[in-house]
Amino acid sequence: MKVPSLFLCALVTLGLASPAAAQFGLLEQGAKRAKQINDFRWTDEEKAALGARVSELVRQRYGVVQDPAVHKYVTLVGRTITEKTAKPGLPWTFIVLDTDAVNAFAAPHGYVHITRGALALMKNEAELAGVLSHEIVHVTEEHTIDTLKKNTLKSAAAEEVSGGNALIEFLANAAYNNILDNAYSRGDEGSADTLGIALISKAGYAPQGLGSFLGTLAERNKSATEKRGLFSSHPEMQARQDKLTATITKEKLAGTQLVEARYKSSISYKPVPQSQIATVAAGTKGLAGGSGGSKSAEPAPAKEEAPKKKGFGLSKLTGGGGSETKSAQVVGSGGARGLDPEKDAKGGGNPAVVAVKVTPADVQAFKKAGQLT
Repeated sequence: MKVPSLFLCALVTLGLASPAAAQFGLLEQGAKRAKQINDFRWTDEEKAALGARVSELVRQRYGVVQDPAVHKYVTLVGRTITEKTAKPGLPWTFIVLDTDAVNAFAAPHGYVHITRGALALMKNEAELAGVLSHEIVHVTEEHTIDTLKKNTLKSAAAEEVSGGNALIEFLANAAYNNILDNAYSRGDEGSADTLGIALISKAGYAPQGLGSFLGTLAERNKSATEKRGLFSSHPEMQARQDKLTATITKEKLAGTQLVEARYKSSISYKPVPQSQIATVAAGTKGLAGGSGGSKSAEPAPAKEEAPKKKGFGLSKLTGGGGSETKSAQVVGSGGARGLDPEKDAKGGGNPAVVAVKVTPADVQAFKKAGQLT
């Protein structure tokens, strides 16, 4: 298979100062990496394995709220939206992460994560639907997979990676770092916004829900000197809100339901100011005890966490795929030592998925009660 010339040029440049033998070895191993990524077939089974591993890394990082009622409620909202997508048959899994941080993450093949900190900040079900739909579009449009295809070769390191599970592990660590940094492209974020509000409008929700929540985030982050947390990457917040408003008008999106009373009766978390969110050092494991607390379940053994690198740097494929692992260490709050309280927040100690059963009849009853379509 032909290796991309840009990738080979990068490898040659890296090897110019090396002895000839080392330079040849770098080219040979880099060509093997390029072939592995290009040969990856991205079957449904491989996408499922990738998504499951990425979700596992996210859950190990932040823990999972062990509350079946909250998970069933969020799942019903999510399923109401996924019915309107082109991929309603994906094994959609909605997970509430046990942290005060305000964030949400999508992983391939139907995994959508939202923090209890984000739930605490919302005013109604339409806002929840707006955030979930944004992440759902990242899944249906395969934005994470597309970014892997485009950017993994650019890491330009000659680390040896065998096929099969090791390659999945490599890709999962790359995707994990990407979603934690909210590193989607401007185009992907714009698509997730506009397609997302169209989805919730089809479901009967007020499409203004997403913009309303973005306004709350803008107020929350007004004193920050850097971009933080959910939707922090780009474009700028005001530009996104303006585009959402224009899209609602242009596309004549006509959903109207806020479903505020049901939201308030289902979600009782209280928002925690950024200045009071405890943060942990990057690269830690066993991040125990968010203030919202998991219920009753015993924490599962913590695994090594993937290293927090920007973008798609290569990682050591041992255990969770990281550099030397440190014990869990709370280092302060409100972004102490340069940490982002929305990304580097302390999480709960139980990463176990909360299994909930939601039938088609449950979804129909939920929609009818909320006057949704």
